[in-house]
Amino acid sequence: MRFIMMHKNDPHTEAGEKPSLELIQKMGDFIGGHAQAGRFIDGAGLSGSKNRSRLTFRNGDATIKHGPYRGEHEQPAAMLTLKVRTRDEAIGWAQRYGKILGDGEIELGAVVEPWDLGVVPEPENHPLQFLLIEKADAATEGAGRSAKQKAELTRLKTEMAKAGVLVTALKLKSSATGKRLVFKNHDLRLIDGPFSESKELIGGFSIMELSGIDEVVAICKPYAEILGGTLEIDVLEVDTADA
Repeated sequence: MRFIMMHKNDPHTEAGEKPSLELIQKMGDFIGGHAQAGRFIDGAGLSGSKNRSRLTFRNGDATIKHGPYRGEHEQPAAMLTLKVRTRDEAIGWAQRYGKILGDGEIELGAVVEPWDLGVVPEPENHPLQFLLIEKADAATEGAGRSAKQKAELTRLKTEMAKAGVLVTALKLKSSATGKRLVFKNHDLRLIDGPFSESKELIGGFSIMELSGIDEVVAICKPYAEILGGTLEIDVLEVDTADA
């Protein structure tokens, strides 16, 4: 089974503070170990809200709001990683994506690169990576998108791939399959889905191939320990049959 583990944004990330070298090393060891074991599939961190854009679609019109801002409705239904030259280019693709969905919301968040952490020099004229997050709604939490919407999204993603823009794409199952892990001073409280809301911005995610939710919880404990022991992690199943 494939799961996505999403930790929430925190004041340090929001303030633009770089993580310590010790934290970077511990997270690198954590990811490296699971990658070597064949469990780790993908993952990324997202920068603070000042480097994000929120697109809200109503009655065929799109309203764009640039950060910084607080989280409002942050439950994801799908995620696409885009590689582009500018944020405006990413917004253009997000507008096309959102118009297929109709009323709804999309978040664009800048992906944290190694040079953002200060571990390597920043290359010249490098592309930008953004995570496009399609927000969950009644349709994705229920029967899913219509056949017409699915077909149009497939055509758009094919176009993105041909243009060299689409890096990864995944669809998530409804929050009924999910778990919310609330860590406070290293103590864990586990909440079963479905989730009526998620108001905290996603700070980063890891995708892993695991045997089931018990293994997910076991892996989340050291993951939370590395990140300070007080945070929320939402876990959802990845829909590998309908990406």
